[in-house]
This record gives sequence, C-alpha cells and structure tokens, in this order.
Amino acid sequence: PVKNTDGYQIHVDRDLCVTLAVCIGLAPDVFELDAEGKAVIKDPNSTNIKTILEAAKGCPVNAIILHHPN
Repeated sequence: PVKNTDGYQIHVDRDLCVTLAVCIGLAPDVFELDAEGKAVIKDPNSTNIKTILEAAKGCPVNAIILHHPN
C-alpha cells in the first residue's frame, strides 16, 4: 500500500484488476496502467481524497482498497 498525505493507505489488488481503467478516468493523476495493463498508483497526493474515493467506488471489481488507520 501507498500512503498519501491525508494518512490514507491506497492499494490496488492486482489479482482483481481487469484493466477497465475507470480509476484512470476518474483520477488520472493518481492512477495509470503498467506494462501488464494493471492499475498502479503513480501519485497518491496529486488530488484530494474525495476524488480517490470516487475512483475506488467506481472500480467495478473493487480492486482499489482505501484504509485510514484512525
């Protein structure tokens, strides 16, 4: 998992990711596709947590996992 400045841990479950790229459409500064066509986190601090949460909610296979330790 990658931690952003808001304290959220952001993780992409590569086994669940099916390359639909909804996350990239919703948060293109945060996510990108790697050489295998799987979503990866490129900059977890490039947008607000609300946008990242919307990207996680928009993932049809729930591959984006957010966790706040508090």
